[in-house]
Amino acid sequence: MQAAAASRPPATPRPAAEPAFKVHDTPTPASWERLIAERMLPAEEPGTSEGRTAATNHTVRSVFVVGPDKKIKLHLTYPMTTGRNFNEILRVLDSMQLTAAHKVATPANWQDGEDVIIVASVSDAEAKEKYPDGWKTLKPYLRIVPQPGKN
Repeated sequence: MQAAAASRPPATPRPAAEPAFKVHDTPTPASWERLIAERMLPAEEPGTSEGRTAATNHTVRSVFVVGPDKKIKLHLTYPMTTGRNFNEILRVLDSMQLTAAHKVATPANWQDGEDVIIVASVSDAEAKEKYPDGWKTLKPYLRIVPQPGKN
């Protein structure tokens, strides 16, 4: 393991300003995916890998979204036999960008343009300033407004 680390080229410095969401060309940590697959899927019989397929080898595919703070914001893992749902990935990205820009949360199965929830940390006084047209209160902590920026 140490020999492999020593043979890596030196890291190149990154520019000061980076885009909010960036695709990295760093390899996915396959050992994590394998560990998850081994823990969650039925055990396989010991032996060689000869004759095995991606499904029997417990291969998995993961999607990571890394935020500008270099923290993982989303991690989805799919078995190799299941295609990734790109509509869901785009929906989550829309939600993450909306909630980062406004003090709102998106409900389950939310789609771009639908109503959102004012987060509980926003006081009614602050919400009145931000949403002068008002909101619908379902519970004291559940205030619904139209999606900001969509009129």
